[in-house]
Amino acid sequence: MPSSKTGSRLAALGAAVLFSTGGAAIKATTLTSWQVAGFRSGVAAIALLALAPAARRNWTWRVPLAGVAYAATLITFVLANKLTTAANAIFLQGAGPLYLLLLGPLLLKERVARRDLGVATLMGVGMALVLFSGQPSLATAPDPVRGNLLGVATGMAWAFTLLSLRWLGSDRPGGGAAMAAVVAGNVIACLAALPRALPVAASTTTDWLVIGYLGLFQVGLAYVLLTFAVKHLTALETSLLILAEPALSPVWTMLVHGERPAPWAILGGVLILTATLFPGRDRGTLSAMRE
Repeated sequence: MPSSKTGSRLAALGAAVLFSTGGAAIKATTLTSWQVAGFRSGVAAIALLALAPAARRNWTWRVPLAGVAYAATLITFVLANKLTTAANAIFLQGAGPLYLLLLGPLLLKERVARRDLGVATLMGVGMALVLFSGQPSLATAPDPVRGNLLGVATGMAWAFTLLSLRWLGSDRPGGGAAMAAVVAGNVIACLAALPRALPVAASTTTDWLVIGYLGLFQVGLAYVLLTFAVKHLTALETSLLILAEPALSPVWTMLVHGERPAPWAILGGVLILTATLFPGRDRGTLSAMRE
């Protein structure tokens, strides 16, 4: 039905917009990186279990193992955002498929197509531009070099997350285990971050409001909308709509914090995003989980 299609497109776009606010919100707190990562994931896990029935089903012994890779993505993404620009953090995570192309032949015995080599080259050039853009230190990005390295780690963790989703799919071809892996990842991220998050020496009401927003809306509601959207849209259409996330993330941080990424980093991000437009075997997987 057209109405279902339209509603699903709006839902996917709404999810992308909510996902895209993560960088600006993370930078709006005085809490440490580990506190934001742990508390955000704790709230998100509770919200998803309450709001998404799919999160309570399809649990197998493989789900927590896939959750480990996703937990690493969640934590490193927050750590990167606290140190470098939101643009650099999201662009470097977006290069995750580059590592997937490199890991696929080694771990999954997959052949690399000629088209994949072109995508990998484009992403590699984009990454280099982001990493060597000469980003100066800013109030919201005090250590761009270390933050960029954490962004690279996020991309690598994201690649392992995608591999884990394929592994889950081989166990349950219907694909229903992705949401369970999202919950598992958030639970693991919360537990892993808590030792470095506690005690909370100082905080403000704004900090906890931001944490509530991140967990309930930026993660929880976003996944509810995305789950609804994928029921009526193709994986390709969903992924294209989700590209609004990396496009909007630098915009929010510029509007809220006045953060301006280096021009070369923006060009690198454009190349990375362009590479993700090429059809590939992981198109459906990319739309299943976000940071």
